[in-house]
Amino acid sequence: MIPAIGLAIGLVLGLVFEPDVPVWLQPYLPIAVVAALDAVFGAVRAVLDGIFDDKVFVVSFVSNVLVAAFIVYLGDQLGVGSQLSTGVIVVLGLRIFSNVAAIRRHLLKA
Repeated sequence: MIPAIGLAIGLVLGLVFEPDVPVWLQPYLPIAVVAALDAVFGAVRAVLDGIFDDKVFVVSFVSNVLVAAFIVYLGDQLGVGSQLSTGVIVVLGLRIFSNVAAIRRHLLKA
């Protein structure tokens, strides 16, 4: 439940303060958000499965964001940034949907 509460607090703070994102960071922000959502949904699934570990969550959250941003940066340097961005979104999207399906099965027994 802690990850979901953290996500809600982060969303509210973002809407209230409306931070400006520097231009150089804008290509990486959507990828970082999707990577962070992957970690949050994985944490919710772990809580429901009874195997949540806060250290694993923090490491997963930070490493997902850093690795995804690095892949996009590498793609930009190689001139194929949009293709690698799409690949990252697809992979993380599949993981998010997999975790959401597991959460749904756990909560709804369906």
